[in-house]
Amino acid sequence: MTPQQTQDGETPVDDQHPSLVVLDRDGVINADSPDYIKSPAEWHALPGSLDAIARLCASGFTVVVATNQSGVGRGLFTEQTLAQIHDEMLRQVSEAGGHIAAVFVCPHAPDAGCDCRKPLPGLLRQIEQQFGTTLQGAPAVGDSARDIDAAVAVTARPILVRTGNGRQTEQQFPESLRPEVFDSLADVADALTGRHS
Repeated sequence: MTPQQTQDGETPVDDQHPSLVVLDRDGVINADSPDYIKSPAEWHALPGSLDAIARLCASGFTVVVATNQSGVGRGLFTEQTLAQIHDEMLRQVSEAGGHIAAVFVCPHAPDAGCDCRKPLPGLLRQIEQQFGTTLQGAPAVGDSARDIDAAVAVTARPILVRTGNGRQTEQQFPESLRPEVFDSLADVADALTGRHS
């Protein structure tokens, strides 16, 4: 599946290979819900996440979102509604001074047999193809084991946040296999912008 949308309607492809940061959506940028986010009114940014994206952008990173949205495949909401939810997300990010270059979505139900539902790497491979680069070593931020596993599959740099399902996920990894862990996306941005020149 191609990127669902971008802020300006086009996907920028940087010949110099952009410094990509891949973010999961629910539980990383916005509050998650066991009942799914089914409308723009239900989309609520987590504290500090919008500013974190703005700071990443200001430091030269290209921010993209890779998100499983099986609510579409389950018939809980339509792709049109999902696009409206993402319009709201992009609007709020823009108002905070940030920019999400593209939103990559797996809309399929878990039993659909697709290759783009994380933990499979298909969605991240789409990002590589669209931007003409590799995600090797690129930060990939999530709150679930499937986010971490997908990142590992493409040799990205897996980063777990403790927001959303992150605290429970952290306990699933033996300490020797635990990825980098931060309390929130804001803390990830602190670390990345401190190192990035």
